[in-house]
Amino acid sequence: MGAPLSIPNVMARRLWLDSNLLLAPPTGSLDLPDMIARLGFVQLDTVQVVARAHHHILWSRNQSYRETMFDPLLARDRAVFEHFTHDASVLPMQFLPYWQRQFRRKAEQMGKAGWWKGLPDEAARAEIKARIAREGALSTHAFQSGPKSKDHAWAKKPHKMALDYMWYAGELATCYRQNFTKFYNLPERVFPDTLRSQKVSDPDQINWLCQAALRRLSFATLAEVQRFWDAMSMAECRNWAADADLIEVEVETANGSRYSAVASADLEDRMAELADRPAPGQRMRILNPFDPAIRDRDRLERLFGMQYRVEMFVPAAKRQYGYYVYPLLEGTRFVGRVEVSADRKAGVLRLGQLWLEKGQRWGAGRQARLQAELRRFARLADCVYAPAGSELLS
Repeated sequence: MGAPLSIPNVMARRLWLDSNLLLAPPTGSLDLPDMIARLGFVQLDTVQVVARAHHHILWSRNQSYRETMFDPLLARDRAVFEHFTHDASVLPMQFLPYWQRQFRRKAEQMGKAGWWKGLPDEAARAEIKARIAREGALSTHAFQSGPKSKDHAWAKKPHKMALDYMWYAGELATCYRQNFTKFYNLPERVFPDTLRSQKVSDPDQINWLCQAALRRLSFATLAEVQRFWDAMSMAECRNWAADADLIEVEVETANGSRYSAVASADLEDRMAELADRPAPGQRMRILNPFDPAIRDRDRLERLFGMQYRVEMFVPAAKRQYGYYVYPLLEGTRFVGRVEVSADRKAGVLRLGQLWLEKGQRWGAGRQARLQAELRRFARLADCVYAPAGSELLS
């Protein structure tokens, strides 16, 4: 490798936001499968303060998106499948041949984890599978079994443990969700035969996953490449990098320091193309706490100077901000964070507290941009934004 390619902070932020489809306005024609493929995956989450994470993430990229568009991708079109990256997520169905190692990997990990103590044996799991084969897709509510283990806080009933184990191992697949309840089916009834039968060697799977991660990260440390899918070990990632066609880069952080990373050989061309584009607009965006652009909190702090943590599981008295706080992205900077909640029965969205990031000021222009985004956000939840009249900064 020659001298490292220098990436100024302003360009690093533009590259990262462009990779996350957050640089261009969230308008225009909507192609959901393409959007998910470009992101790589979309995280699922049960919490609904305004909208569940997957709905909010997709809406942030194109505000023509509505919640009713999501379920058909999984249940009818088989355009996506559900499995585990760093958390439960949906991935493009065409990625399935490169995900076989993750099924094996998760099964091996669960076999060693203390959480799975009391997992029903192979015969009991086969009986559950046989029932699904006879009756079709079933949820956990269709089964009865003994009480939860008391060994740890995340304990599950035995039948739920068996269903989840087989789901992690690829022996069952999510067929659809109903009111967010997962329905399990045999994988041959969910995954297309052409993709299930496609054989990809393990080294080729690792190569594909690492290359795909790096494309979506634009530039990254090897730890960031490994964490993107969380479908390989750090050692496997290092072995890949030793033979990959990579360039060294030096990335400027938000505080002016620099760190070393790697990138694909075409990054300089991409930087030139981005530099030729018009400057990003100043539209305000309310991002979800599980948005892929901010889920790596260390990367977020390095590139944007924002320290962000989800405080849902922090006792209320110890929270620095709040239960569910949304970062505010304006152009290529995070300028604040905000509490927003929706009362769907009443059809009203309300703004709670608003906090500015260090060094930011709040004038009439920013207030107007936030108000406009709140009105748009309300429509995603079939609500109307109701200003409180005395919205003060904290």
